[in-house]
Order: sequence, then C-alpha cells, then structure tokens
Amino acid sequence: MNNDDERKYAPATERNREAILAVLLRILPPRGNILEIASGTGEHAVYFAPHLAPRMWIPSDPDPQLRASIAAWQRHFPANNLEPPLNIDAIESVWEVETREMGIKAIANINMIHISPFSACLGLMAGASRILPAGGILYLYGPFFQAGEKIAPSNLEFNQSLRSQNPEWGVRKLAAVVDVAKNKGLNLQEIIPMPANNLSVVFQKS
Repeated sequence: MNNDDERKYAPATERNREAILAVLLRILPPRGNILEIASGTGEHAVYFAPHLAPRMWIPSDPDPQLRASIAAWQRHFPANNLEPPLNIDAIESVWEVETREMGIKAIANINMIHISPFSACLGLMAGASRILPAGGILYLYGPFFQAGEKIAPSNLEFNQSLRSQNPEWGVRKLAAVVDVAKNKGLNLQEIIPMPANNLSVVFQKS
C-alpha cells in the first residue's frame, strides 16, 4: 500500500463476508436501494455490491477518514451499482438519504452496535422506522448475548475488551435490541447463527 492509498483494512471482513453475503442474497428485496449504516473501511461494500446487482448499495459512515477509505476502495474496485459514501451518523434525527429523497428498501448494519454507545442502536432503529417502507428489511450482524444460550468465552472476553476501551461499548443483549426494534415497528423475522459466535438478525418493518 503506497502513502497515497487511503484504504483501511479490517481483517474480520475477509473472514465473514461470504457468510454475510449468503444471508443478504436470501433476505434482501430483489431490487432497490440498500443502505449500509456504519460501513467502516468499505471492504464489505465493494465485495457485496457486484454480487447484489441490480440492487444499489449505498455505503455510509460518520467518520471522514473511513469515508475516504470507502471511496479509495471504490476506486480500486468500481461497480455500477455502488454509490459514493454518505455522511450518516445513526444517532442523528435526519439522515442524508432523507434529505436527498433516496428511497431505501433495506438497511444493513454490520459490527456497529457493540462498538458504539447504545444510543447508536436507538438511533439506528429510529432511522429504520422512519425510512423503510412496509415490508422493508433491517439486517444486523455481530455478537449478541442470547437469553438461555451459553455464552461463548470468546464473546465474554470480547465484551470485557470493548468495555475496557469505552464503558459505553459492549456486546448487547439481543432481547434488549429486539425490544427497541419492536417499539419502532420493526419485527424480528430470523436469528441466524454465523461463524465465530456471531449472529445475523433480520427485522421487517410492519
């Protein structure tokens, strides 16, 4: 990587992208705009978009350095159905897709809820409730604590590591996330076990 290359790398992306894509291909509507909240480095976006055509993939992130990384990845792996990254912070009461009147059919959110304050989860659910049409899909991916399920030691260690970095971070109880979603008209459809003790969680707007 040369000094002019603004691409950032998240090693977990290459490990989880195929498993996530398999779920997305099954649950996403066959066409329309798909908004990714908290796209991070942009590696997922450039991998998913070509596989998900004719759907349009719209990445976003509130961090300007990460938006630069997303754009840099797009320059290396351009796709006709991949939009430039938007500046969206999940906690904001209005998202850029709303001001630009970009109709969104589904939202994907990968590895954000545990690496942010719970207010980001609340904002995500509020935003999904505002912009998704009836039947629209919200897809979450990441580690969760499930009631009645044995907690993987790796998730306990990860939770401790997150909280040591920021006490507002941490692996969330899935029941709490589901309750927030339900209060916003987003109904739980599916919980799918994923590699490395992660889950795919699918909601649908009522």
